Amino acid sequence: MSGVARRNWAGNVHYAARAFHEPTTLDELRRLVAGSDRLRAVGSGHSFNRIGDTTGDLVSLAGLPPTVEIDRERGTVTVAAGLRYGDVATRLHEQGLALANLASLPHISVAGAIATGTHGSGDGNRNLAAAVAGLEIVTADGDVLTADRSAGDRFAGMVVSLGALGVVTRVTLDVLPAFDIRQYVHEGLPVEALDAAFASAYSVSGFTSWRSAEIDQVWRKQLAEAPPPEPDWLGTAPADRPAHPVPGMDPVSCTPQFGEPGPWHERLPHFRLGFMPSSGDELQSEYHLPRSAGAGALAALGGMRDRIAPVLQICELRTIAADELWLSPHQGRDTLAVHFTWVDDAAAVQPVLAEIEARLAPFDPRPHWGKVFDLDPAVVAATFPRYADFAALLTELDPAGVFRTDLLDHYFPRA
Repeated sequence: MSGVARRNWAGNVHYAARAFHEPTTLDELRRLVAGSDRLRAVGSGHSFNRIGDTTGDLVSLAGLPPTVEIDRERGTVTVAAGLRYGDVATRLHEQGLALANLASLPHISVAGAIATGTHGSGDGNRNLAAAVAGLEIVTADGDVLTADRSAGDRFAGMVVSLGALGVVTRVTLDVLPAFDIRQYVHEGLPVEALDAAFASAYSVSGFTSWRSAEIDQVWRKQLAEAPPPEPDWLGTAPADRPAHPVPGMDPVSCTPQFGEPGPWHERLPHFRLGFMPSSGDELQSEYHLPRSAGAGALAALGGMRDRIAPVLQICELRTIAADELWLSPHQGRDTLAVHFTWVDDAAAVQPVLAEIEARLAPFDPRPHWGKVFDLDPAVVAATFPRYADFAALLTELDPAGVFRTDLLDHYFPRA
């Protein structure tokens, strides 16, 4: 246990916890949870808001046994929740298995990513949490709750949980046979060709600086057996040197490009597990819109490009398929995600963010739960059809508010 102040990866959140804990056994964790009045689990620290903050006890799962248990008959793997996706992916690939998709960073923890609805990209790919087939959770009284898809609709409310239902200790994920990917980077995509670009490969990301109407870069991750793109694909030019999404940054941290075939876990992320993609000197925001509203939403934001560009490092555009998880930003609708990586200057970014949220309001935006946003709680509640059901589940499983935070209280007020 330590009283040393700790902060998130970006450095914009200094945790207010009275103590930091790293239990090494499940029983130790259960005793800790049962004896605490306020407690939160922290993963890799890649949330940019205070959703993981607490004035009570902050708990890391990094000390628990790093188990990876494959069940080939069921097509699943059960992993320690504190493991990084990159580490799990490496173990799976060694056994000829894969996950359907990965986020741009393989450094994030499994539990933290699924709790906030984190995603990769691809018209046919759902977010990472949609692959969750089972959970083990230490609840507020220190008991161990296990749940899987046999629980039906209730389970759909427990997966993207914002860490509010308990400490997730083990996660069961769907797996499939390993596959190979080729990655190509294209430059100068006309914005009217964006939908065609998204439909062109297994996973696609567009990057824009908002300094022009064009999409600066398109990163296409296609199955290795698919034919290579034409040199003038959709009016673009192929990148002639290794690319990084953020202009001016060293691409050494990025995954291989130029169509070099490689295993799924070394191509689907944008960044290599052995490198950090940046210093963390940034802020991030992300809004999830109905795919059908994408063109209108991007046009609305285009009207303020002169305000966005000066405080922006890069903006990433991705598509995600619909799922049925209650608090997933993609619940019930195919989605266009608009992700902003800002300069590390909250005072300069905040007024721009306020205007972005105002311009996106007609398109029913949902926030990424782990990023910086300031949407009105009533607006957020209205965009999630199962909001009231989750609020009831939260009260049922944590009646004393052990796992609550100020941010949770703001968006899910106590009855």
